[in-house]
Amino acid sequence: MTVQVKKTYRGLNPEMLYDEVRDLVLKQGLGVAEAAIQTYSLTSGATQSRVTVPVHTSDGKNCGSLHVLGTANGDARMTLDIDDSLVASKVIGVLQADIDFMLGSYEVKW
Repeated sequence: MTVQVKKTYRGLNPEMLYDEVRDLVLKQGLGVAEAAIQTYSLTSGATQSRVTVPVHTSDGKNCGSLHVLGTANGDARMTLDIDDSLVASKVIGVLQADIDFMLGSYEVKW
């Protein structure tokens, strides 16, 4: 089964969001592969950016992915998927708590 963390942040650069979550993932002993970063132009002249990166266990097994989307209105959206059959629930819980602590003040509450 997959644990999914979905967040929307306001006033946070998507690249910074990616860097922060990547570092928190690494802190928990998981790894991240090379990120695919893409930028798209909009008809208004603004741009959107998209970051995708696979997440793997310390022994190299693919255990999830991180997706970050920067919107033209300044929001950044993140989805972090982690396979809980490969990653301990304690590690996932600590990761979620770290994300909330570090980025909670930017989070948009629906």
